Amino acid sequence: MPTEYSLSEIADRIGGEVRGDGSIRIARVRDLATAGPGDLSFLSNERYRPLLGRTRASAAIVGAREEAPCATIRVADPYLGLCRALELFHPSALPRAPGLHPSAVVDPTASVSPKAHVGPLCVIEARARIEAGVVLRASVFVGEGSTIGEGSYLYPGVVVREGVRIGRRVILHSGVVLGGDGFGYAREGRAHRKIPQVGGVGIGDDVEIGANATVDRGALEDTRIGRGTKIDNLVMVAHNVVVGEDCLLVAQTGISGSAKVGDRVTLGGQVGVVGHITIGDGATAGAQAGVTRPVPADAVVAGTPARAFGEMRRVWAAQQRLPGLLERFAALEEKVRALEARAEDPGPAAPPPSRPR
Repeated sequence: MPTEYSLSEIADRIGGEVRGDGSIRIARVRDLATAGPGDLSFLSNERYRPLLGRTRASAAIVGAREEAPCATIRVADPYLGLCRALELFHPSALPRAPGLHPSAVVDPTASVSPKAHVGPLCVIEARARIEAGVVLRASVFVGEGSTIGEGSYLYPGVVVREGVRIGRRVILHSGVVLGGDGFGYAREGRAHRKIPQVGGVGIGDDVEIGANATVDRGALEDTRIGRGTKIDNLVMVAHNVVVGEDCLLVAQTGISGSAKVGDRVTLGGQVGVVGHITIGDGATAGAQAGVTRPVPADAVVAGTPARAFGEMRRVWAAQQRLPGLLERFAALEEKVRALEARAEDPGPAAPPPSRPR
């Protein structure tokens, strides 16, 4: 595979239109601030527009009507264009040679495809199934009866507990735990009695889950993550939660038990969702939102407790005025007290009028 491409070749690969010299040779992709000759850069965020005017890059990926001092590749979505260009210059290094490392421990009843890669110190328990093209890096644990679908890639230290079903082309980063016990207890006198968590976990095709994220097993039924959903680092999905397709769950988000999240939902960083509510298809919750009640489809909510974004903006604006309003309120209180004091104490009585003699 070549280490360089002409600008025209790149445009053809990413579906763009060249403006300028299409024969320019491009060796790598860099940001606007650090790019130099032979580099391809991009503009996808308006705040970086000033950098485009002074970049030293040989070319840039830009929007359909964007002008630049260098050659450009015009595309409908520059960020998607960047993604495709990076895939061109940095083809996936994920595949590993098939085979079973001598230090791996595989139960005789497990089914491991000869086209799978099982790395050092992996453990695969009874009746687990590892399909073709799966890569298990070092120290991956696969529990009893679990299934990992074709082409999935598990980084070192992933734990897949018993009864977990993972679809095809799933990526699990280090520290992911699928199928840990849900947090369920019944009160027994002064103690908490553990409720057995006998459900499983179902992960759809093309899901990616970031480092140290957890998806708990269901109490009775499976916890489910829909096809194409992407989960960031340090996300917590509790038991019996159902997450739809093509969702984005951003870092440190927590979803409480039995909540239902529709398709194409975005939950920003540190969003908290209470249990037993539904978030409709296409909804968005801004960072640090506390979602305490159902959210309609396509709604945008923010704040704690979460409310419609427009309403929350008015709340935030009012909060900025609170210090001044409190000062004015205190001054008004002083004036009221002074008026009340004057009304209660009218002063010395006037002398009676003199009588004529």
